[in-house]
Amino acid sequence: MHFITTKNVTVVLLSALVLGVLYSTISQSDRVLFSSISQSNSVSHVREIPAIFRYAELFFYNQSFRHVAPEQQQYEKPSVVKGRTDVMTITPWLAPVIWEGTFNPVLLDNIYRPRNITVAATVFAVGKYIRFLKDFLETAEQHFFVGFNVNIYVFTDRPTEVPQIKMAAGRQLLPRLVPSSNRWQEISARRMQIIQKLIEDELVDQTDYIFCLDVDSLFRARWGTESLGDLVAVIHPGYFKNGRDGLDYERGPASRAYMAPDEGDFYYCGGAFGGSLKEVRLLAKTCYENFTADAKENIEAKWQEESHLNRYMWINKPSKLLSPEYLWQDFAPREPEVQIIRFSGIVKNYAEIRPNE
Repeated sequence: MHFITTKNVTVVLLSALVLGVLYSTISQSDRVLFSSISQSNSVSHVREIPAIFRYAELFFYNQSFRHVAPEQQQYEKPSVVKGRTDVMTITPWLAPVIWEGTFNPVLLDNIYRPRNITVAATVFAVGKYIRFLKDFLETAEQHFFVGFNVNIYVFTDRPTEVPQIKMAAGRQLLPRLVPSSNRWQEISARRMQIIQKLIEDELVDQTDYIFCLDVDSLFRARWGTESLGDLVAVIHPGYFKNGRDGLDYERGPASRAYMAPDEGDFYYCGGAFGGSLKEVRLLAKTCYENFTADAKENIEAKWQEESHLNRYMWINKPSKLLSPEYLWQDFAPREPEVQIIRFSGIVKNYAEIRPNE
């Protein structure tokens, strides 16, 4: 027979109190509460969340998810001694790196389909970039989360030129008007603020995941449930074999995007990133605030929001990395490690399409 003693009760109550304080602290953080988003315009020098809070919060919010497969699902048995050996498939912080041959697309789709998830995609077609929208949308309909609910938000200053694309059931094209600009750098920087506002004003409680993509790109093969995660980065195709000294980070110490010579894991694309709403919202909010704080001091990072994104992801590690398959460059020959190209930037004349090139 077990007896409840005063000592046992005291230990239980103290443990509950500690856990309650920790949960309350995390729940009140900027990373969690959509319902009490600050409207302040003040900008801090650096907005980076310590890793202990990031992973504690993920525990509280993701513990209910299970990868439940249909009972009758049949597929080839996975092997622990066979697989891709020519590339990294897991990072030092245990985030998977997605390459062709590292996942079963049918199994993953069957796991996610019963959840009836909705995926949002944002794309900016401002100025002459509107010319790329039709091909982007048509190829997205063929390859991007086929068979799932998808809402594509098109931000443009030319809404009358948005093409009419026949879309499958559960998929929508949602144009949004934004102002034009005389500098492409301003368009690039403003994107983070617009993404943050979209999440706060429209997507909460309606969307599960969001991906932010460049319009001057085409889908060429499947991009689906294998890409889902809390904070998802795409490894840049131009630098994936380079050491730290060959990564194109912001090297000016005055900028909030500054990366020291001994910092950095990979160089990530600004033209493709995503994840859960709360993670992408915080990324966008932080990058925009740091960009704005730099601008007040007449500082502009080398690659605008991409530089700030790389700084952010150096501190806040992505939970999933997509290989260069997920944003290749059409002008570059395919490397042997890249067995398939899923999404790629097309060849274009920047001097002709950018307002101040």
